[in-house]
Amino acid sequence: MRENRWNEAEARSFEEAAGGAEADRLLALRVYSSRLIGADPDLVMHGGGNTSVKVRRPDLFGVERGILHVKGSGWDLDTLEAPGLPGVRMDALMGLRALAALSDEEMVNAQRANLIDTAAPNPSVETLLHAYLPHVYVDHTHATAFLVLANLPDAAQIIAELFNGRVAVVPYIMPGFALAKAAADAFDAQPDCEGMVLRNHGHFTFGATAKESYDRVIDQTNRVEAFLAERTGRPARATTVARVRAPLDAARAEAVLPVMRGAAARVRGRHHGGAAKPLVADLRAGPEIAAFLGEADLDALALRGPGSPDHVIRTKGRALVLRKGDDVEEKVNAFAEAYGAYFHAQNARVGGIKTALEPHPCLAWIEDVGLVGLGKTASAAAAAADIGEQTAEVMTLGEAAGGFRPIGTDDVFDMEYWSLEQAKLARGRDKPFTGQIVAVTGGAGAIGRAIAAAFAAEGAAVALVDRDADALADAAAALPGSHPVAADLAEPDAARVALGDVTRRFGGLDILVSNAGYAPQGNILTMEEAAIRASFEVNFFAHLAMARAAHRIMEAQGTAGQMLFNVSKQAVNPGRGFGAYGLPKAATMFLVRQLALELGEAGIRVNGVNADRIRSGLLTDDFIEDRASARGLSREDYMAGNLLKSEVGAAHVADAFVALARADRTTAHVMTVDGGNIEAALR
Repeated sequence: MRENRWNEAEARSFEEAAGGAEADRLLALRVYSSRLIGADPDLVMHGGGNTSVKVRRPDLFGVERGILHVKGSGWDLDTLEAPGLPGVRMDALMGLRALAALSDEEMVNAQRANLIDTAAPNPSVETLLHAYLPHVYVDHTHATAFLVLANLPDAAQIIAELFNGRVAVVPYIMPGFALAKAAADAFDAQPDCEGMVLRNHGHFTFGATAKESYDRVIDQTNRVEAFLAERTGRPARATTVARVRAPLDAARAEAVLPVMRGAAARVRGRHHGGAAKPLVADLRAGPEIAAFLGEADLDALALRGPGSPDHVIRTKGRALVLRKGDDVEEKVNAFAEAYGAYFHAQNARVGGIKTALEPHPCLAWIEDVGLVGLGKTASAAAAAADIGEQTAEVMTLGEAAGGFRPIGTDDVFDMEYWSLEQAKLARGRDKPFTGQIVAVTGGAGAIGRAIAAAFAAEGAAVALVDRDADALADAAAALPGSHPVAADLAEPDAARVALGDVTRRFGGLDILVSNAGYAPQGNILTMEEAAIRASFEVNFFAHLAMARAAHRIMEAQGTAGQMLFNVSKQAVNPGRGFGAYGLPKAATMFLVRQLALELGEAGIRVNGVNADRIRSGLLTDDFIEDRASARGLSREDYMAGNLLKSEVGAAHVADAFVALARADRTTAHVMTVDGGNIEAALR
């Protein structure tokens, strides 16, 4: 049974924090119960839900006016705050109901024109539906159980019997003015109802208090879950999104994902008339996904449609099915061709006014691997995968409960190419590394963290590779969305295993930043040979191993790529006592040139950064103090001992790596970042 998480003490604390005004206290309770709903991802998958409260507030003349506070665009229920519930004048909204028709653009404009704060976000597209229901609190959710129920062929009969007429049914209409009027009419015909099912879409509850409406969300969802468990013999699950990212077959995942990712990137590139445009992948597996892939009629279900029309924006109306032995490139291209045919036929139906979306798959079902979401960013890929997990459960339960019968092709297209979504295309601008996957070795160190943050800020999905597990966890926590990979790259096969982990997490690799290193000190003629060899393992052979492992992935993708290496001033300007560090670094600088020579024809660019005197794990405070004292300098003067008389930081090194990554006609180059050191100048 789904847990009711209402807590009176917590609710009171929200009210008390809001102050004494009744409207603010009602709004505070709206925030509280919205967060309770949002805390259960099964109820509101990636924006698939909204909430509202009706209050009265004085206008500038002191006249009390009815105001609807409804969830605004860009806010999620689990982190909702009062500003995320823009207030709209109720009298204006209610006046619209008398109209025979209202376009989406006119509806959005009318809602914005009647905001009590013009700086507020756009109110939900379902604002009018919330307004036309008379209750103080209204909740809209997309629980898995209700998506199953809403897509059953005999849904209306089941709902009538299950709820004894206390839940109304609204036929499928896409969100907007027409749906709001239909829902209002359904309520008027059944004014004692306590909830509402929108066929093929979702679930509404309402009440005089926040608790009453929330209680109904939980109670009605539990009742449907119990019904489905009885009808199908499958126990209800607390959540259908397990986010198990370990593939069913790791080796197959590492082989298939880069090929699929490369094929999808080429599809995107052709759509835009240019070079391949990469995507990020998000893999899901686990026993439920394994059962779905092994037992379901995937070919039929892949064409059936989404569990909710809201989902089609993130996953398209169908999934890509890949089985053992399939030519992955051929299947991805066939998907794109079929999508193109679907678009042209449907666009002709609506008058040829739509702009085609990218035709690549957003959701893939891969035999012996798992379910994979694809998106331009890691968060978009995760959203597609989350929805994919829920959809797999909706399909499985729906088929067992009487048949999964979602909206048809025309309705799918109308939702996917909704004018409000089309308008976003003109506004969207990708960052320079959107869709690209970057792996940074030494990612838990000062320079590695700065490099990772710099690439993430430019849109990349970032993996951090480091042998220090504690520091790695801290670095990953400081960079949300990054993926930590614990690995000692001096160990045999560690590079292949580490990048295999990155591939399973994000689908492949576009940019390797080989940054890991350490600096042993001592006279090279008297230092233990084992220590010198150990330095070569980390400062040269680990770089070579990472390059080899990265090349295998980039070759499978077929979309070029980049390798960037942290060299060092020591490679060209040796320092006393640093021979064991400088020698392998010199070899690494030569490696940059050699790899550039060998990989240029594949479009893989190879460059390096030559940095000096950067505060990091190699250049500690104690080391700086010793060096400064030996030269009779302060620590600040020692660190600024360059032509510019300015200390160089990790962020400057990171900027150099990003600059090289953006220089798409530069390879075999080593960029110096040291504030000016003539002795270390390369030319």
